[in-house]
Amino acid sequence: MKNKKYKERYSNKAGKKPIKNKKLINYKWILKITIITFIISLVFSLLSETIIPNVNVLISILLLLIFIGLGILFDIIGVSITVADQKTFNSMAAKNVRGAKLAVKLIKNAEKVSSFCNDVIGDICGIISGSTAASIAIIISNKFNFNFLVVSLIITAFVASTTIGGKAIGKSIAINKSNSIIFKFSSVLSVFYRK
Repeated sequence: MKNKKYKERYSNKAGKKPIKNKKLINYKWILKITIITFIISLVFSLLSETIIPNVNVLISILLLLIFIGLGILFDIIGVSITVADQKTFNSMAAKNVRGAKLAVKLIKNAEKVSSFCNDVIGDICGIISGSTAASIAIIISNKFNFNFLVVSLIITAFVASTTIGGKAIGKSIAINKSNSIIFKFSSVLSVFYRK
């Protein structure tokens, strides 16, 4: 009995409403993001596996750089969304600035948006970059009669260092220029966004 009174007394300090337990796991979101990840991964893998073996080395390297660049770009957006200042966009939305309302919506759903950008797109680009690098290593070793192991190690090291270095620079930019990045991103996204 004493424990019950103690909990009631101290769980409702300063007349505040009792805190409701939030749902810890959003199974609907997890299922949705898993299906989206599967579809995006399938499309990216299909592009990588069908295009890379049929084009020259320079185009293959260009595609590899695009995959790495996409991973870095979405990592920047994912970090920016978590540190952006919602108040700035609230005042912009009140003045009907294009993209500001969408920016507010993105910031309010920062957990999901960040998960999509960093985990879904970022990880898919990382995986596809790895498979693309392997395809390029095969093409180079066959075409120029180089040792496959050496070529593979060099390309893999290049992909890893470029991705990690790019994301490290990107995180610094994202933290320092988060509002500007989110404003530009939401302005572009607002062209395609439908309520």
